[in-house]
Amino acid sequence: MERQGLLYVISAPSGAGKTTLCHALIDLLPELGHSISFTTRPIRVGEVDGVDYHFVSPVTFQQMIDDKAFVEWAEVHGNYYGTAVKTLTDACDSGRDILLDIDFQGAVQLKERGVEAVFIFIAPPSFSELESRLRGRNTDSAEVVACRIKNAHGEMQEAKWYDYVIINDDLDVALMELKSVICAERCRSRHMFPIVAQSLNIITSK
Repeated sequence: MERQGLLYVISAPSGAGKTTLCHALIDLLPELGHSISFTTRPIRVGEVDGVDYHFVSPVTFQQMIDDKAFVEWAEVHGNYYGTAVKTLTDACDSGRDILLDIDFQGAVQLKERGVEAVFIFIAPPSFSELESRLRGRNTDSAEVVACRIKNAHGEMQEAKWYDYVIINDDLDVALMELKSVICAERCRSRHMFPIVAQSLNIITSK
């Protein structure tokens, strides 16, 4: 029996370490895919189109909205981000589990649409540490950093409705906790029992 792929939605304030954790997790679990979002923001040094994001123009992004090509999309810090419907359906049909790291606005859209997913929130240990990380990246202006910190206060309020919350104080500990969540969700009976029942010829009743 073919199992359907599971979707893990991961959100966090900018600077909490979400991207680093996702990349490290895929290194540990190479069979786990990483959903590639579309964005209108400029490509950064070291990023690769089609690997980190699909970088598109605002016109192209709007056309995709009009064509209902996104399962979720949102404006974040002046740029647009979205997840294509095809990305999720292809992963589900192939039986491959994928990570989707998106802003809480997009996660809310998925939740409200009834998309089956495991929702995980990555939190910083403190706002002072978050500010230190953002300033240490040297990728944004002081005004942008201030905006991200201000927005983080509102984003942290959303953590309460996620299925799991992981505090990224120590990267190794946070990675271990994230891996544990992924492995535990894969072993839930509703995902595994149909496969076990078929392989062992177990007769089930409704």
